[in-house]
Amino acid sequence: MPKIRTVKDYIRTIVDFPKEGIMFRDVTTLFADPRGFRMAIDQMLHPYAGEQIDKVVGLEARGFILGGAIAHQLSLGFVPIRKKGKLPGAVISEEYALEYGEAVVEIHDDAIQPGERVLVVDDLLATGGTAAAGIKLIERLGGEIVGCAFVIDLPDLGGRKRLEDMGMDVHTLCEFDGD
Repeated sequence: MPKIRTVKDYIRTIVDFPKEGIMFRDVTTLFADPRGFRMAIDQMLHPYAGEQIDKVVGLEARGFILGGAIAHQLSLGFVPIRKKGKLPGAVISEEYALEYGEAVVEIHDDAIQPGERVLVVDDLLATGGTAAAGIKLIERLGGEIVGCAFVIDLPDLGGRKRLEDMGMDVHTLCEFDGD
């Protein structure tokens, strides 16, 4: 009897990328397989079945792929949160700390209306810095976060705890330890 594949089985690990000592979890192999991709989208949606959701927000860049597919599946609008300088028009910004330095993400200032219920989506939860910055942007616009869905959790880096400490419901499909 063949082994039943899980989402984790579709994810490739690339050693020493982007620098030595990093085990890069590559979801492009998951996206490229129609069964794996469908499985991931279905599993990311499952905990939110029956929830009222008004918009799906994807975090740059792989969150756009997942968020777009989820928004399509739910017949909802999709909102990107992008790196500074990538969105045209009026935006609001949020700085966050990286391992060495800082980064900034932005959202259009009219992308989320007060009271809209939002699902935040990305491929990977590491330290939670990008997700936390995205959550702050959504909340500044008056959005209510229904949950945060990720394909991969790297629990050793503390992102889940960080988001849960912010009061967020966090759903992940698989974990990779020691990263």
